[in-house]
Amino acid sequence: MSRMIAILALLLSATVATAQDAKPKWAKLKPKTPDGFKMIEAVVATYPEDVVKLTVYVPDKPGKYPCILDIHGGGWANRQVESDKPMMERLAQRGYVTAIIAYRLSTTSKFPAALHDCKSAVRTLRARAAEWKIDPDRIGVMGGSAGGHLSGLLAMTGGKPDFEGDGPHKDQSSAVKACIVMAATQDLHAANELKSAENAVAFFGATCADKPDLYRAASPIHHVRVGVPPVVFIEGEKDTLKVGRAEMMEKLKALHIPTAVHTLKDAPHPFWMSDPWCAQTVDIADAFFKEHLRKPTIER
Repeated sequence: MSRMIAILALLLSATVATAQDAKPKWAKLKPKTPDGFKMIEAVVATYPEDVVKLTVYVPDKPGKYPCILDIHGGGWANRQVESDKPMMERLAQRGYVTAIIAYRLSTTSKFPAALHDCKSAVRTLRARAAEWKIDPDRIGVMGGSAGGHLSGLLAMTGGKPDFEGDGPHKDQSSAVKACIVMAATQDLHAANELKSAENAVAFFGATCADKPDLYRAASPIHHVRVGVPPVVFIEGEKDTLKVGRAEMMEKLKALHIPTAVHTLKDAPHPFWMSDPWCAQTVDIADAFFKEHLRKPTIER
């Protein structure tokens, strides 16, 4: 009997080991400026409570490159620039100038400060396009989690003066030509109508019940209209449902605006910060931006 138990124990341990081996092996990534690029840190705007900064990866080779702005996550309250650097370093190597915005956090500034900073970042990229080898007509945006909310909102509110804020370079446009939203709710009113999440209350300075119009105004889904750029959504299979994403896609499709969703197998919420999912995200993003940030065809 004891021999039988030992055999069963061995079989069980082998089954568990096989199951564990079958799971994807993920690896946390660390930033490292790629060969052939300079990492530049630039001040966008200075406020009493914080300094808004851009981290920009500029290729050494001469040229005029499309640009991708990344808006980091962290529940609008935590700084996650370092965690997003590996993704943007890899994208830079695909033929882009890439940038990451460190916007004002909810711990010091309430909405719409973060959105205003992201708009300022796009305008700054255009204002310094010659210096940073950017084609100002080919700028896209992406972001994950709280950054995904902000990337969607920035893209959907392009050309709306009420969302620009008081940042620099008001002579430049903050509009983008393509947008990627990663793992982010797009309808903050619907998500917080019954019970507002703590990070949302900190971000808005009020519950949804107290200021429903503010939550609606901050929801990308409520700004979908003719002329907004193409939007791709990337989500993790192991993440929670992102409220408003499916409904926003339907609104985009009804207006014939290109949109799609990519669900990464076995991926957790911050999938873009580790492999194998960072590599998959970069492949998806590169294909999307190559299509929508390409140089326009000159008609003869």
